[in-house]
Amino acid sequence: MNTDTLVPARETRPSGPPAEAVRPGRRPMPSALISTLSVIFLIVVWVAVSTSGMLPQGYLPTPREMGGELQTLFTAGYKGISIWQHIGISLFRTLTGFVLGIAVGIPLGLVTGYSRVGSAMVSPIMAFIRPIPPIAFIPMVVLYFGLGEVGKVVLIFWTAFNYVHVNAHAGAAGVPIAYQRAAQSIGLTSRQTFFRVVLPSAIPQIFTGLKVAMALSWAVVVAAELTGAQSGLGYMISDAALTFRIPAVFIGIALIGAIGLMLNVMLNIMETWLVHWKGR
Repeated sequence: MNTDTLVPARETRPSGPPAEAVRPGRRPMPSALISTLSVIFLIVVWVAVSTSGMLPQGYLPTPREMGGELQTLFTAGYKGISIWQHIGISLFRTLTGFVLGIAVGIPLGLVTGYSRVGSAMVSPIMAFIRPIPPIAFIPMVVLYFGLGEVGKVVLIFWTAFNYVHVNAHAGAAGVPIAYQRAAQSIGLTSRQTFFRVVLPSAIPQIFTGLKVAMALSWAVVVAAELTGAQSGLGYMISDAALTFRIPAVFIGIALIGAIGLMLNVMLNIMETWLVHWKGR
């Protein structure tokens, strides 16, 4: 008797997500809705805590206090300076240092990532300096450049340069060797290989560095404005805290977050436009 017919066939399960994840008629909640609900939840918590009397008076402004302070800032300004001028000065300092930082950091990072000699020369120096937080240089910047605009721009330049360089270096050094051998096999020179193979391959990593550098530059400008500045969002937050003008402090913090978000969105749009092949 053939015993093969008595052995039940092993059940095979198709690979993929579990059955509960693909039930018919059950659609996942959209990400935009989840984000909106989380923001609404935070607003509800803020309103409930600020109006409940749980905290001492003035520690957490109510929505009415925030609205009144916001109207005052946009109509009368802060300390005789328009709120738009405070925002513009902080943006000018940030973008000036950021542009100078990427103008030096990206080319140097690409060269040191592509060239063995360049990497051996620069990498040990950068590895020593990179762990030092940018705000640790504030006393030196004040000593050498004073309390004017140059010192603040230099501090932001160093912040942007530091993080853009390391990502550009990693992007150039991480190009698969197969790409470079393919370029050599079709007769491309080292210069042509750099511009046609290495640079396009490094652009996604460069944009990662740009987004990190932009966020940190925008944060560092606030720290730089805490020392010796007479304008800017950092100055406004510091001065309002000293005078216990708490709603202005919260509004300044919210403006920093909103502007930082817009700068990041702009970089994401630029990345989508330039690096259209990413993820394909």
